[in-house]
Amino acid sequence: MSVDMNSQGSDSNEEDYDPNCEEEEEDEDPGDIEDYYDGVANDVEQQGADAFDPEEYQFTCLTYKESESTLNEHMASLAATLKVSHAVAKLVLVSFHWQISEILERHKSNAAQLLVEARVQPTSSKHAMVHSSHHCAVCMQFVRKENLLSLACQHQFCRSCWEQHCTVLVKDGVGVGVSCMAQDCLLRTPEDFVFPLLPSEELKDKYRRYLFRDYVESHYQLQLCPGADCPMVIQVQEPKARRVQCNRCNEVFCFKCRQMYHAPTDCATIRKWLTKCADDSETANYISAHTKDCPKCNICIEKNGGCNHMVMSFLLFSADFCWMCLGDWKTHGSEYYECSRYKENPDIVNQSQQAQAREALKKYLFYFERWENHNKSLQLEAQTYQRIQEKIQERVMNNLGTWIDWQYLQNAAKLLAKCRYTLQYTYPYAYYMESGPRKKLFEYQQAQLEAEIENLSWKVERADSYDRGDLENQMHIAEQRRRTLLKDFHDT
Repeated sequence: MSVDMNSQGSDSNEEDYDPNCEEEEEDEDPGDIEDYYDGVANDVEQQGADAFDPEEYQFTCLTYKESESTLNEHMASLAATLKVSHAVAKLVLVSFHWQISEILERHKSNAAQLLVEARVQPTSSKHAMVHSSHHCAVCMQFVRKENLLSLACQHQFCRSCWEQHCTVLVKDGVGVGVSCMAQDCLLRTPEDFVFPLLPSEELKDKYRRYLFRDYVESHYQLQLCPGADCPMVIQVQEPKARRVQCNRCNEVFCFKCRQMYHAPTDCATIRKWLTKCADDSETANYISAHTKDCPKCNICIEKNGGCNHMVMSFLLFSADFCWMCLGDWKTHGSEYYECSRYKENPDIVNQSQQAQAREALKKYLFYFERWENHNKSLQLEAQTYQRIQEKIQERVMNNLGTWIDWQYLQNAAKLLAKCRYTLQYTYPYAYYMESGPRKKLFEYQQAQLEAEIENLSWKVERADSYDRGDLENQMHIAEQRRRTLLKDFHDT
């Protein structure tokens, strides 16, 4: 990669319910290459690569009606088995995350206890006696007997108070969580109890949305698509932290946590990492600047592409160095890509608290800088991808081949983005990983992947200088490094 030199340093469908309709839309990353997981497998695997893909994951995209039909099918079957109403069956399913086999086992061993744990029946000790008093326990007004309503707990309140209670909660976005008004009573209200108490069709429609949201979110095999204004539901057989993509809005996310896909880092770790990055943003601001000083002449330089191999040429000297560690690039061709590995200080536990704090910050900044650098490289390589598309279009217009003839160039750029995205998420994983043989293996595989990605990035940016076979061979090597790392360290 060449460098830029600066004289100074830089300071639904109408019938669909959308459970996400009230959420704010997130800004899209302008550096993304859309669908870079698609269309590159043939270029990689035709060269004899191992067909095993650790990210392979079967999932189905369901519309609102399809997912509602699936939920209702489970509910009707369970209601018949437990001999309860459909509304109560739904609450039981929610309580046990729609694990029907577990529910049936519990029902077989103790049917009454099952309903208690599902919060649809009170315990015998808390079962209230029915009193002859016709006073509402909330407003303390005398009420005719037919206007007093209660759940299985027999806590009686007037219809007016129930209406206000349900209306307020539904307006606040509560669905399954509407419960009894009695103090310390946790019984949930079945939906067939709540619907007649809601005063308007608009409120009933909201309640339906919130119920559907709660039913899906409690189901161990379903996830709502987090895409803005998207009503789709993703269904899987075995819930894992795997990459899924909505076929309606094309949103890509982790099935388990509904956040951005983050392999090989697990859901809990990436949440900790992103929180830490947000909390420590001020301390990390200076390393996210786009400029550094050349290690040979001290001229301020700026990276203008994704590759970390920096090349400067002048009349009196030339320099090849690494953007991250500013070391001689020739040494990066060795087996172990040293600048991706943080060297721990083994004596730090015996030093002062101030020294330990400085070491902790140094370690964090080391990983954060590499995390941020790969994010920046993804954005810069997205620009390279656009240039490649324009170049292909120009060649096709000049009768220098068809799109199919030149598509390998586009696929190379897409695979580069795919590999670099994985590499970016190896750094939070390594940051929180305990020292030991497993971390050494991970760092070795991370270094191997990083080296091959830099080779691929260099060749993609200079695609005209390499023949198709050379470029596709580099694609094959990079993807194999990526798959090997994920196979050994991806959350299973």
